[in-house]
Amino acid sequence: MLDILNAVGIPMNNTDRKLERTAKACMAVGKIKRSFKEAVSSENGDFPRSRDIITFENANYGEKIADASYDDIRRQDLKLLVEAGVVLNSSSQEEQATNNPSRGYALSPAFAELLHQYRTPNWETALAHYIQETISLKEELERRRDMIKVPVTLPGGKTIDLSYGEHNDLQKAIIEVFLPLYGFGAEVLYVGDTKDKFLHLEKEALEALNFFPLEHEELPDVVAYSKEKNLLYLIEAYHSTGEWSEVRVRTVKRKLEESHCNANIVFFTAFENKNTFKQKAKDIAWETEVWIADAPEHLVHFNGYKFLEIHK
Repeated sequence: MLDILNAVGIPMNNTDRKLERTAKACMAVGKIKRSFKEAVSSENGDFPRSRDIITFENANYGEKIADASYDDIRRQDLKLLVEAGVVLNSSSQEEQATNNPSRGYALSPAFAELLHQYRTPNWETALAHYIQETISLKEELERRRDMIKVPVTLPGGKTIDLSYGEHNDLQKAIIEVFLPLYGFGAEVLYVGDTKDKFLHLEKEALEALNFFPLEHEELPDVVAYSKEKNLLYLIEAYHSTGEWSEVRVRTVKRKLEESHCNANIVFFTAFENKNTFKQKAKDIAWETEVWIADAPEHLVHFNGYKFLEIHK
């Protein structure tokens, strides 16, 4: 299934497990147990729901997906397949809300027919015809990312353009909302982008603080410095990975000690909302901070004792 999805232009730049989940969800939607010849499409009139897909995967593919994970099927496993038109949802057939739990999914007739031709003499011809009739999602996503940028205004007034995506929307909030609230006039020294690791870089300013080599893999998403407080902010925008964990904080602290960094370091993990934060709270390192974008005027401190003094 992964070979076929790759051939029709589904991006393969993901973890092995997430790719496996995508492939299994696609097969479950088509009710495939042993052969692609079994694949059924929307023309069959049956649109299994997220929970039905979980049940099918657990019964036929050796999975043990919890029933409560039904939202992951929609948001993660099927997202690219729906965008590519490989999978259709029942809202395309009738009026339904996007988050309606009764909404179901089915393979598109064209993709189901392509599956029927796999490993037959007609496969190459069928694949060429399918690709000719369907825009490659890989090309479409790249075109969309190039067209849609996220403009960000730095504290000094300079504007940079981040690539399109939820992760970079959070980075924009960090720079334009968080730093004015808590940055004590901080200057942004580094911003990484999904397409350009060194989108914004004040190399000389970082070197003056004895920051560790900039090619190091532990660079956070945003680095900012407050001269007033001598605070160096290392900020991670959490989307699906990237929180400041105990191991990661220790690694970065060691690097900073080795380079003799002369600023006071503060580690921040930024989350889009409380629900995302709740999922990762157990993994956040002590001696770090959390900022939640949809509650911007509050902070969560994982520091304990040092803040007890203010209650005197």
